Amino acid sequence: MNIARTLRNRILPIILVAGLLNFAPARAHAVSKEIVELQTQVQQLLDMVQRLQSTMDTRFGVIQHLVEQTADSTNRMSTAVSDLQQKIAAQNEALSGKLDTTSGSVQSLSDSVDELKARIGKLQETVNTLQTQMQNMQAPPPSQGGEPGASGQPAGPGAASSPAANQAPPLQETYQAGIRDFNGAKYNVAQGEFQDVVQYYPNDDLAGQAQFYLGEIAYRQQNYNDAIKSYNAVLESFPTSSKAAAAQLHKGLALLAQNRRNPGVEELRTLIRKHPQTPEAAQARSKLNGMGVRITASR
Repeated sequence: MNIARTLRNRILPIILVAGLLNFAPARAHAVSKEIVELQTQVQQLLDMVQRLQSTMDTRFGVIQHLVEQTADSTNRMSTAVSDLQQKIAAQNEALSGKLDTTSGSVQSLSDSVDELKARIGKLQETVNTLQTQMQNMQAPPPSQGGEPGASGQPAGPGAASSPAANQAPPLQETYQAGIRDFNGAKYNVAQGEFQDVVQYYPNDDLAGQAQFYLGEIAYRQQNYNDAIKSYNAVLESFPTSSKAAAAQLHKGLALLAQNRRNPGVEELRTLIRKHPQTPEAAQARSKLNGMGVRITASR
């Protein structure tokens, strides 16, 4: 019994090993086939990943190229805008300089016209004086008792005009002298002469023009507050003066010179509204356009 049991115990492992040996090749073959299929699938997956990666790289390259082109376009556009802004600024400066030059030329022409008017007035006074002298020469000689004056009393040799008349300087000559000194940049002398016209002849049209030139003297000396006061005096006391439009224009420019933009713009708009067909209105439009201020139809 023991021998048989021992033999059985020895043979059973041998049989099991033999069975395993017989079964092992088939199992190994099946496992190897699955591994090959798995490797094939993995390789296919790797190929797909590589193709996807290649596609993404290509598309990313295209996107990056587009981004670079967009950045270049943006930079060129920014440069173009900067150049355009510089050109516009240069044009505005040139336009402003031309406007100032034109304004000075117009003002000089106006001054020359005023001086010519003053000379014509003086010539007219001379003609009137000559006519009066000729009439006196043709008149019969007065009687010995003397010719009565306007009041019915004889006008004695010592008769004189009133003190106020003696103190008042001649209007045309004083105004003409003021224009001449103003054009010669003798502003202190011209200022005194224009002040005499305003003081002694406050209701005469030349007083309004003299008041304007007082403002011009202050403006050229950059005394903008006094200039504005003189321009206001022209606009308030002599609204129909030939210098009213120029006074409004230069008042607006004086306000802008003081960095008072809103009041200055409003003065120029008022000038355009009140005197739309004047050269001063054209200058006001150019100034507002140069400042980028919109001019509405009502203004």
